[in-house]
Amino acid sequence: SEVVDRVYKEYIGDAESPAQVRDGLLDAMGDVFFVISAVEVARYHRDVGNPVYFYEFQHRPSSVEGVLPVFVKADHGAEIAFVFGKPFLAGDV
Repeated sequence: SEVVDRVYKEYIGDAESPAQVRDGLLDAMGDVFFVISAVEVARYHRDVGNPVYFYEFQHRPSSVEGVLPVFVKADHGAEIAFVFGKPFLAGDV
């Protein structure tokens, strides 16, 4: 179908390696599970006159070295430690 062709072209179309296919699939899954619904909710808030701010956290925490594969940048929820100050704690958590 036309939709499948467009989705494939957007996320995987120019992939030249298995790693690029993996990254395209991860991007597609992230958009389906997180971005689409977040944009929808943001539009509802905007439509009733509220200001809306949208961000994408992409910082890879140094604490994941050797734990997560290199292609994982910021995982879902990774920003929470940064927002609430974990990097500034003295280790007595």
